[in-house]
Amino acid sequence: MPSAAERTRTLVHSTCSSALLITGLEGARPEQLEPRLRNVGPEGDLFLLFPADSPVVRAATHAQDDELSAVLEITDVAPVSVPHRIRGRAWITGWLTRVPGLAPPGSMTLRLEVNEAYVDDLWGASAVEPEAFAAALPDPLVRDETELLQHLHAHHGEQVRSLCGLVGREGRDGDRGMKSVTPLALDRFGLRVRFQDTAGHCFDARFEFPEPVTGLGPLRRAMRRLFEAATD
Repeated sequence: MPSAAERTRTLVHSTCSSALLITGLEGARPEQLEPRLRNVGPEGDLFLLFPADSPVVRAATHAQDDELSAVLEITDVAPVSVPHRIRGRAWITGWLTRVPGLAPPGSMTLRLEVNEAYVDDLWGASAVEPEAFAAALPDPLVRDETELLQHLHAHHGEQVRSLCGLVGREGRDGDRGMKSVTPLALDRFGLRVRFQDTAGHCFDARFEFPEPVTGLGPLRRAMRRLFEAATD
């Protein structure tokens, strides 16, 4: 199971939407609070790229030497259509400063020195210490997960549906009791699938790989073995 720190780092490096929340900017439009880029430095600080004229940059400029607290809120939405689509959120709190000279013209890089973090996702809710956040690595599939899940959903629906047999929900009528079987999340440890029955009830099942995968090649082999096990 990935640690809370790894899950938080994975969300930072993902394509999930985010907003930098600062007291006094509650009236700003959502798009004005979303950084163009997010990255993590070697010491665990967050580096966020914004337009130079954004209200976030103005707030950091006016703060000058004062400590400006901010919260980066990341919202993880499943990349396929599924009931209860929000998979999780993370909040990273810290102090915001400008970093001149590290951005293209018309932009400004801001540093968020991490004070604390919290993640609430499919694995559960947990606080994350700054040291653990700095030391953690994102999941190796983070950049490919969206495309992989969409591909599974669009082109391998029958194989995904066969996983009903591994959760004891086939019975005498096969999988006809299931309205939908949708791949929900994918990481180096396994695949999570959301099942919805004809009565509208949902449950998730987790299918662990024999060993953590390190890239797309090992993932393909692990998925092939999983589907073979479901059809045996």
